[in-house]
Amino acid sequence: MIRTIINIDKEKCNGCELCVNACHEDAIAMVDGKAELIRDDYCDGLGDCLPVCPTGAITFVKREAAPYDEAAVAENMKKKQAAAQVQQILEQMQPDLACGCPGSQSRAIKRESTVNNVHSPANMQPVSMESQLQQWPVQIQLVPVNAPYFDGANLLIAADCTAYAYANFHNEFIRNKITLIGCPKLDDVDYSEKLTAILANNYIKSVTVVRMEVPCCGGIQNATVTALKNSGKMIPWQVVTISTDGRILE
Repeated sequence: MIRTIINIDKEKCNGCELCVNACHEDAIAMVDGKAELIRDDYCDGLGDCLPVCPTGAITFVKREAAPYDEAAVAENMKKKQAAAQVQQILEQMQPDLACGCPGSQSRAIKRESTVNNVHSPANMQPVSMESQLQQWPVQIQLVPVNAPYFDGANLLIAADCTAYAYANFHNEFIRNKITLIGCPKLDDVDYSEKLTAILANNYIKSVTVVRMEVPCCGGIQNATVTALKNSGKMIPWQVVTISTDGRILE
């Protein structure tokens, strides 16, 4: 039958998934990073997905399409709710195993404002310092693109060796920032694609790149610069270089 139904322009789609969440009938899904209408008979043609699309990729068209099947949608929703209930029971029974690797579960970390107990060398007392990490995970490949802690964040993108080389890394760099780490030499991946998605889909206030002086660390700086350009946003950024003996190089 000829009827009004949505159309998704994949060239305009930025993969934000907002339309997927807005579609109560599960007619839209992500395919290869792009939104796609996967079930004509699930689309009621009312267009709840249209106003949430930030790029204008979704429009109405009239074309040959299967009629809207309200009974099929209701049955699908029933199955989805049943699956969610089962998942909830499993999470209650085994919270560490419910979402796969527990180390990749995204969460914000709230810290009380305290004064670090740092003694002068003359005292010869142990130095007590608190972690300033604000979120988990921190590895670039593991962090969710749309994690809520990115909203209004000052972003730190650091080569993973920097925290070991520079003694006061937490207080001078991680404090009040959302931290992402990686090693361009060991990780066989182009960070720029993931970083572009993070910058493009969130309100990022600033970006600080901390790298080692070694040449291979230039990869993390180059990926960040590429991501800043591809995001289409004007975001203040800076690069800090750490020497292999633990100094900040001007």
